[in-house]
Amino acid sequence: MSKSALYTGTGDAGTTSLVGGARVKKNSVRLEAYGTIDELSSALGAVASDKDCVAEVKGQVLSVQNELFNVGCYLATDPGDGEPACSSLDASRIAELEGWIDTLDEQTPKINAFVLPGGCELASKAHLARVVCRRAERRILDLAEESYVDPAVVKYINRLSDYLFIAARYFNFMQGEEEIVWKKR
Repeated sequence: MSKSALYTGTGDAGTTSLVGGARVKKNSVRLEAYGTIDELSSALGAVASDKDCVAEVKGQVLSVQNELFNVGCYLATDPGDGEPACSSLDASRIAELEGWIDTLDEQTPKINAFVLPGGCELASKAHLARVVCRRAERRILDLAEESYVDPAVVKYINRLSDYLFIAARYFNFMQGEEEIVWKKR
């Protein structure tokens, strides 16, 4: 029987290879960081594939997924003793994300309350992606405590959670769904 290219068996003992070949435990802080980025990209795939996701936002989400692959590759590379930049992330990528936030925010009614996750199905998917994004940010900060991480990565992921919040609000507005607001008891 021939062996499939889909499995190698090299991770059966709980380790995996980083970019460059170094082996690390699958539950290492570095793996948690880029694994959560992969999880975030998957959650974004659910947003982009939703039938109600408008073409403009779908294009934005696909662009973000592509950037997240770059970020994942960056995080999967041990920086050694240096302080390498995440070469795909520059000020223009963050400004682009901020522009998308501003555009969606301008099209969405203002609200002076805490919004609970939910509403239409697409907004719920965006909220789920947002909380995965926040977890990715925490995992990246954990990694940054033990190894250098380009500050642009943290900034991009932080801004991305803001984007996902306003996207969820935008989706609810576009579908005529009322926001679910927190009611203090």
